[in-house]
Amino acid sequence: MSKVTVGRRKAAVARASVKSGSGQVLINGKDYKEYLPIVYLQHKVEAPLKAAEVEGKLDISINVYGGGIKGQAEAISLAIARNIVADDPEKRPALKKEKLLRRDARVVERKKTGLRKARKKEQYSKR
Repeated sequence: MSKVTVGRRKAAVARASVKSGSGQVLINGKDYKEYLPIVYLQHKVEAPLKAAEVEGKLDISINVYGGGIKGQAEAISLAIARNIVADDPEKRPALKKEKLLRRDARVVERKKTGLRKARKKEQYSKR
């Protein structure tokens, strides 16, 4: 059951290993509520567990690096969802309905030469 799955978002990469247990979620050795103090990010981590109806039944250990905390939370969510599906394919429709198995590929657009930012140009001056 302890297969390692990967979730990515922006520059964040999360590796999750899941085993049956008491419902403990550890991120980089800390409890997820301590690692992610913002409530809506905690809900992102809990979302795949609620959708698959396995809250309190799995112990999850996550290693995450790169990006900011929002990107990390979304990467964690994807890694957990993929791990649940790898263990029990019958949970796939419930997770898919909540769009938890989709990799969000949006990343920061690079700055182009001659521009101030990725798309912002110098202000036009007629005179």
